Amino acid sequence: MVKEGNKAPAITLKDQDREKVTLNDFKGKNIVLYFYPKDNTSGCTKEACNFRDDFPRFGKLNAVILGVSPDSVESHKKFAEKYDLPFKLLSDEKKKVIEKYGVWKEKSMYGRKYMGVERSTFIIDKNGNVNKIFRKVKVADHNKEITEALKELK
Repeated sequence: MVKEGNKAPAITLKDQDREKVTLNDFKGKNIVLYFYPKDNTSGCTKEACNFRDDFPRFGKLNAVILGVSPDSVESHKKFAEKYDLPFKLLSDEKKKVIEKYGVWKEKSMYGRKYMGVERSTFIIDKNGNVNKIFRKVKVADHNKEITEALKELK
């Protein structure tokens, strides 16, 4: 299980442009690594658009945003284009990174249990350490929570 203060587990995933992305690509920057269940669903769209709308603020805080879900590269490309998302969406169809970060959980909807991504965000500092973890994220104002946490890293 990933804990605050630990070195962030390495990742290598493809983004919506089929480019391979690793955390090392962003050495010297703070990383907002957010896990979400599914492209084009109401909560996930709202979360992505909130990050998009605050995108300039993240840059001023020396931070990059990386979204991760089990959707395909093609799904991410359509989602990013539809909502003009200026950050990378990483495809984890095999759920290796999702499991490594401990966000693949049993969920329940209308009494039915199933496995899915627990909406979570990890702030990784410029040294590659997990600075803060937000689990069971509520979408409303989450982007503001993240910018406040990033301000403490400066």
